[in-house]
Amino acid sequence: MTTADGRHGELAERVAALDWYHTLELAPGVVTPGWQDTRGALAEIPIPASLEGKRCLDVGTFDGFWAFELERRGADEVVAIDVLEPAEFDWPADSEPEAIEIIGARKGKGLGFEIAREVFGSSVKRLERSVYDLTEDDAGRFDFIYLGSLLVHLRDPVRALTRLRAVCDGSLLVVDGIDLPLSLAFPRQPIARLDGRGRPWWWWANSAGLARMVEAAGFEITEGPRRVFLDPGAGQELPPRGAALLRAAPRLLRSREGRLALLLATKGDPHAVIVARPA
Repeated sequence: MTTADGRHGELAERVAALDWYHTLELAPGVVTPGWQDTRGALAEIPIPASLEGKRCLDVGTFDGFWAFELERRGADEVVAIDVLEPAEFDWPADSEPEAIEIIGARKGKGLGFEIAREVFGSSVKRLERSVYDLTEDDAGRFDFIYLGSLLVHLRDPVRALTRLRAVCDGSLLVVDGIDLPLSLAFPRQPIARLDGRGRPWWWWANSAGLARMVEAAGFEITEGPRRVFLDPGAGQELPPRGAALLRAAPRLLRSREGRLALLLATKGDPHAVIVARPA
């Protein structure tokens, strides 16, 4: 007979064996060491308190944090889509095999999602599907769509948004990464910085740029854009806090990567929140 302590220990071992993107409390004392900890941002993300009677879509679900949240809020059905094969990500041409292996390992073939769905007793349906290939024929139509932290990883974000427009009967909620300095310097002019060097990080838009992408895909913005900062999770290595961070600050400020690490450690990961509906 397996005891409760035994099941708890087995779950903790399964969690420890994976890299995680989302921070999920699977059981008392068993919390996944995610790259991001989005739990604290729930109060700032305008997901309707009740999704009763709604058919919902989570785009780029990864470990499923947002899909399970939509289900928890009473959605009649939640579909989650993701690309599980790392070779099918939007890789720049100069990407090295080592980078593909390292970044792909974090995806873990979607096993984190499977573990969480099993533990939660969830009915969320996951489709292995690129947002570029999403159609009404194989996924249906949706009353509410959540798109989080994905557009920065896509070569063609407007194309992805256009596919979502084709299956949206209600509202789209976008919570995506932004370039904070560009957002502060150009609050109204749409601008994006192109990365595309060796890894699937492409367009870092300012807040106005992200909004323009949404509009260009055929949506009308009803709320936002406004900034929100997502907390880093236990799986993300950050500069030490306190006095050690103050000592390291002059060195960190000399490079873009260092400035981002300093921002993450002190404020969080800058995102913009946009709510839209088909125009």
